[in-house]
Amino acid sequence: MTGASLGHVRLAPEVFGIDPNAAVLHQVVTAQLAAARAGTHSTKTRSEVSGGGAKPWRQKGTGRARQGSSRAPHWEGGGIALGPKPRSYSQRTPKKMVRLALASALSDRAAESRVALVDAWSFEVPKTRDAVKALQALGLDGRVLVVLQSGEHAAGRSFANIPEVQTVLASELSAYDVLRNDWIVFTDATLPGARPPGEAGEPGEVRGEDEEAGR
Repeated sequence: MTGASLGHVRLAPEVFGIDPNAAVLHQVVTAQLAAARAGTHSTKTRSEVSGGGAKPWRQKGTGRARQGSSRAPHWEGGGIALGPKPRSYSQRTPKKMVRLALASALSDRAAESRVALVDAWSFEVPKTRDAVKALQALGLDGRVLVVLQSGEHAAGRSFANIPEVQTVLASELSAYDVLRNDWIVFTDATLPGARPPGEAGEPGEVRGEDEEAGR
């Protein structure tokens, strides 16, 4: 959090080292954006608008076109033809595709060296000033996605007032969140694919600074 280097971490290759699948990314992100739509739009048809109970004028003899109701779609104040009605925009997306899309997005950011890792957020109380200093110490610019774990309320409130920072729980991380931000910041507790340190050659192993980084 202070910007000091604590060593190197080997990222899980199955999460951060795959070839991004653009087609799956597009389909999953489209489904996620569609699911976020409220779908509460509604218009009234000719049977729902008020008025129009009587025939405007008699069928023949007036010289005008025949009309059956003053609430037909072509009349002012009439109903809407083929207008939107409340509906759900959600799309069914297999879990394997969702996981592949997230791994593709994370791999894309890792390939650009846009993944940062801190040991933990040590905010005793929520303070935006400390959050800004932490981002400056880490050298992060542009839009930043901070991945938190449940219960990190002080950290969440500290980043909440920074316009270019988005916070998300690790359990709710999505491919769209990753793609719409320039940097992804994890902690040791939220890093995907991390395993307990000490397992040789496994992701999550912390090495000395003089050893080769597996990133």
